[in-house]
Amino acid sequence: MTETTALLDLVQAAAAYADEKKANETIIVDVGEVLSVSDYFVITSGSNPRQVAAIVDGIEAGIKKIGGPGPLRVEGLGEREWVLLDYGAFVVHVFLQTQRDFYQLERLWSDRPRVDWKPLTQIAESIT
Repeated sequence: MTETTALLDLVQAAAAYADEKKANETIIVDVGEVLSVSDYFVITSGSNPRQVAAIVDGIEAGIKKIGGPGPLRVEGLGEREWVLLDYGAFVVHVFLQTQRDFYQLERLWSDRPRVDWKPLTQIAESIT
């Protein structure tokens, strides 16, 4: 992947790499028209802190593997309950399932459009 890779390709790849680590209910929300600091949110969750860390590691390594950037900042990795990977134009939220149920970001952003994504095995040709 080159510098000219579309933002949406990176966002969809982040969702697919989360899926590779057996993340739960991964969604992409288009927040670009109402949020000036980011265009997309990827929201996903793991069932325990160890899985949350594995999902985060999988996304970071996967995005770098396809030529994407590293996150500008990472928050919450120590607690592994709500880890935020800030890539600037998109933000990945990896929750522990209980935290996701509590904060309900999907409900907060329910009026925003969702973006479809495919498992990594189906998008491999477009991101290599």
